[in-house]
Amino acid sequence: MINIKVNSSQLPNAFEAGQAAAADLSGAEFAFVFSSVNYDQKELIAGIKSAAPGLAVAGNTSFTGVITPQGFIGGDHFVGLMSVGGEVTVGVAGAAKGECPVAVGQGVAEAAMKKAGQNGPPDYFYMVASPGEEEAYLKGITKVIGRVPFFGGSAADNSISGEWQLFADEMITGDGVAVAFFYTKGKFANQYTGAYQETTKSGVITKISGYRCLMEIDGVPAIQKYAEWSGKSAEQLAGGNLLVETICNPLGVKDRLGDLVAIRHPMFGNDDLSMNIGSDLAENTAVIYMEGSVDQLIKSNSQTLAALKEKLPAAKGYFLVHCGGRLAGIGERIEEVVAEIKKTAGDVPFLCEFTFGEYGFEKDGNNTCGGLMLSFTAFGD
Repeated sequence: MINIKVNSSQLPNAFEAGQAAAADLSGAEFAFVFSSVNYDQKELIAGIKSAAPGLAVAGNTSFTGVITPQGFIGGDHFVGLMSVGGEVTVGVAGAAKGECPVAVGQGVAEAAMKKAGQNGPPDYFYMVASPGEEEAYLKGITKVIGRVPFFGGSAADNSISGEWQLFADEMITGDGVAVAFFYTKGKFANQYTGAYQETTKSGVITKISGYRCLMEIDGVPAIQKYAEWSGKSAEQLAGGNLLVETICNPLGVKDRLGDLVAIRHPMFGNDDLSMNIGSDLAENTAVIYMEGSVDQLIKSNSQTLAALKEKLPAAKGYFLVHCGGRLAGIGERIEEVVAEIKKTAGDVPFLCEFTFGEYGFEKDGNNTCGGLMLSFTAFGD
């Protein structure tokens, strides 16, 4: 049996909020924790551990709030916690950024196995990282444990200003990675999607700089090509405008089997008409102009959760990773998202965080990092 509980608090004092969120967690081994950037995260974790001694925790700051069965919990102070107990062993480890993110990922994986008292790969694992090097950390972890299904998301703040934090027990950093390795006979399922529609507009990435600056599509400056596809001017797509202008029309890249379109969110339009992207890219691969609407961003929550329920009908809990950029596009209509999730989840406890990068997998494909996506996970007996 696996036991899951969801608690939250909006107390302004970080230590007291942690205590309140961790009340009545007897038998829990691990907890996902998502919080406001306005808290002292060290005090928050200390409060949680004072109320639940021995509880391992991992998580991050969430964009503007979280959703629980009680609704959207946001504002200046909030913390949402999902505890996991029963027939499960969880190993938690984290590290700040080093010279080589792949090596950091390897070290974190080895430490998580040791924490769990295991010498083999987990049944599945959770990862959180700071925005920027998620794929490199994942490569390092995979070197140690092989291809194991994973889920999670990147730490977020309220203004994309780098105030985000992530944590694994007492390890707290604004730039690094943390994991939770799950060893259990319990069932697990993940539904990972952007829930956008493909268009017939696509092109080949002919030039990138580094891993995340898209220079050219079909030999044309990236913003110029996007402007042709979208009908928007280069001026509309300049600078920080690009992030907002592309929420309903991001770019997508297909996996090798065509089962998954991983969304690539254009983040910033540069003066040379290149665009910074929120996830890694590769030259000589195709990029697709995707389309959606705010109505679809809202409805996709119930659709994705319903698809997850088909994979694991008797779930004991849902952990929902929802892109912060999608939330920004949804804006004041967030209560419609709450209603969609609550109706579909029924009596099953859930916790939804808002991230600046989402991770998931498709069967027979690779673990994948993306943006503007949903990664919904179910846990069962």
